[in-house]
Amino acid sequence: MDGKEVNDIMLKPIIEFCSSNMHHGTDRLMEQYELDPDVEVIEYGCLGNCGECYLFPFAMVDGEIVSAESVEELETAIREKIAVSAAERAALDKLIDDL
Repeated sequence: MDGKEVNDIMLKPIIEFCSSNMHHGTDRLMEQYELDPDVEVIEYGCLGNCGECYLFPFAMVDGEIVSAESVEELETAIREKIAVSAAERAALDKLIDDL
């Protein structure tokens, strides 16, 4: 692969769910994202975020915790985090290309 091909590869966002958090309804959200070919979904038994896990629905998006008061708000927060991350990657790619 040459440099151009490497730059053309789009990295998929990684969304991680904690099976211990499913009591908030995140299982339905995880199943929805599993059908989306534009993201990678990983389920863990525990993400080590017990305090948040007990209180709110949450997921990790590209290694950062995203939480909300409800599953519906979590879905919105995940989409916003993915959009922000994509914009940051695009800006960094442009900066690197300009060098």
